[in-house]
Amino acid sequence: MACVLETPLRMSVLSEVTASSRHYVDRLFDPDPQNVLQGVIDMKNAVIGNNKQKANLIVLGAVPRLLYLLQQETSSTELKTECAVVLGSLAMGTENNVKSLLDCHIIPALLQGLLSPDLKFIEACLRCLRTIFTSPVTPEELLYTDATVIPHLMALLSRSRYTQEYICQIFSHCCKLRHWHSCGFKSSPQPLLCANGPDHQTVLFNHGAVQNIAHLLTSTSYKVRMQALKCFAVLAFENPQVSLTLVNVLVDGELLPQIFVKMLQRDKPIEMQLTSAKCLTYMCRAGAIRTDDTCIVLKTLPCLARMCSKERLLEERVDGAETLAYLIEADIELQRIASITDHLIAMLADYFKYPSSVSAITDIKRLDHDLKHAHELRQAAFKLYAALGANDEDIRKKIIETENMMDRIVNGLSESSIKVRLAAVRCLHSLSRSVQQLRTSFQDHAVWKPLMKVLQNAPDEILVVASSTLCNLLLEFSPSKEPILESGAIELLCSLTQSDNLALRVNGVWALMNMAFQAEQKIKADILRGLSTEQLFQLLSDSDVNVLMKTLGLLRNLLSTRPHIDQIISTHGKQIMQAVTLILEGEHNVEVKEQTLCILANIADGTTAKELIMTNDDILQKIKYYMSHSNAKLQLAAMFCVSNLIWNEEEGSQDRQDKLRDIGIVDILHKLSQSSDPNLCDKAKTALQQYLA
Repeated sequence: MACVLETPLRMSVLSEVTASSRHYVDRLFDPDPQNVLQGVIDMKNAVIGNNKQKANLIVLGAVPRLLYLLQQETSSTELKTECAVVLGSLAMGTENNVKSLLDCHIIPALLQGLLSPDLKFIEACLRCLRTIFTSPVTPEELLYTDATVIPHLMALLSRSRYTQEYICQIFSHCCKLRHWHSCGFKSSPQPLLCANGPDHQTVLFNHGAVQNIAHLLTSTSYKVRMQALKCFAVLAFENPQVSLTLVNVLVDGELLPQIFVKMLQRDKPIEMQLTSAKCLTYMCRAGAIRTDDTCIVLKTLPCLARMCSKERLLEERVDGAETLAYLIEADIELQRIASITDHLIAMLADYFKYPSSVSAITDIKRLDHDLKHAHELRQAAFKLYAALGANDEDIRKKIIETENMMDRIVNGLSESSIKVRLAAVRCLHSLSRSVQQLRTSFQDHAVWKPLMKVLQNAPDEILVVASSTLCNLLLEFSPSKEPILESGAIELLCSLTQSDNLALRVNGVWALMNMAFQAEQKIKADILRGLSTEQLFQLLSDSDVNVLMKTLGLLRNLLSTRPHIDQIISTHGKQIMQAVTLILEGEHNVEVKEQTLCILANIADGTTAKELIMTNDDILQKIKYYMSHSNAKLQLAAMFCVSNLIWNEEEGSQDRQDKLRDIGIVDILHKLSQSSDPNLCDKAKTALQQYLA
């Protein structure tokens, strides 16, 4: 019987709960406007801090009625304002509450309310809009649907300190970038968005955001100053146009960068210091402030390093480390300065110690807080280590010598959080640029094993960095090269070359190129088998020059040492010569054509392979053409082909010399022997000596 009674009991409890809330909704339909107003005020008092009551009222249909009253011309301004306040309170509940409000088309109704002449009502609408737009479930595009909204919000900025605070907060949450860098290191905490039409930064900038918000930095209200500062951070991020404008803006006779520097002084609130440092960081990265400017070297960088210390809150340490990583990422001098600032490298090791065993025992709330931020801390530390070690060998050595560093990276590669895994791979990639570490720490910890595991079914953004790291581990001096080969890397890399993602295609070919360097015949045969002739020539016709250059590099490495050259040409010669012809005839840059001629020179160095050139009059004419080219690099590469063909110690050299003389090669060599370019002159004289011997 208990099972039968369970559902009715639950239903009766729900009925009681909703019944206790229903009278609030019923009063919204009272014919007396005064009773309706009092009902809304009572509803406001009932929902404050009570998420259950908020959910009940939404279920009972309060939202459509409140929106109806808010938009009715017959409603008093006081009633409209109270409706906006209640809707704002409902929005402060759960994300599901916000979704319900959005489903009722609350945003157009509130935006319409901003046209009212009444300031209190405008402020209530803006406060509710602020709450809705700062929710992660609200699409930012809803702010930009109507082209009249942004200019109207700009006009409302002057009405009161509340309109200033709320509008700036709405702008800073609804300003997203259109693009995402799938390759390359991005540490910024700013979210990125792909959208159609002009990006949000451009829309706000074109409607005078800089001029309208700049003077708010001197407001007497701290909240207004902070929201204005956050606005400038999102406007300047990766935006040279905005950043170059900001450096020249004057507020009360002071340039904006000077105001930002004042705001990151130690006596200012931490939130203000951090946000000012972000503004200066983003302006610097966008090219508006030099990396050696004192406001960066002596103010911004030390401020961000300070944010990484144990004294700061965990969320501040995350923000500080990520922003510092972004600041120094592209500048070797800033990396060196940061590495010796406030014992930063050692200080970051502390980021891996959360949650601590002490917090687990003494304080459940502290444990929950630490757990929440533990992933973010590790991610931030890996990002900053990656940026610090991007260029300098001594810094890399210090990072790797930090307590348990390699173990932490290896553990990071298998973390459940995709963001931590990505940051760990970035860190590994940065450290893998060190020849010494590839030979020592990387080998001692067998990092290739977890790296190969990461490469299985990972998202593209992780695959890009992991495959870049694999390229370094496959360099000829790396002890990891052999075990990686034995673990089935060729098949994996060949599959990457077929990816739609350009960076993955480049990395796949690059890694194969490194793998083929001075490799055994079997490995080369496995690469050719794994790629297939069709895919190899697909890569040689790729529209991206990086893919083409790496594929030519791969071919050049495959066609090295005579037995290998002869073997590969015997099976793939016809297709290779066809590809070479197409490239030499095509509209390619000097580097591509030089690499192609070097491949021909390698073929010419084969024992039997050189006959493929000698029997191809079209190729011989192309070699002759490039010997007389205006570019010395191409002339030199073409002469390497000739030298390998006419070398008189090899069988059949006399016949080859005669044929090349007949087509005018010797005449060109005589001319080049008089060249003012010493390399061309020497190479031509050496070739001519083969005829005299």
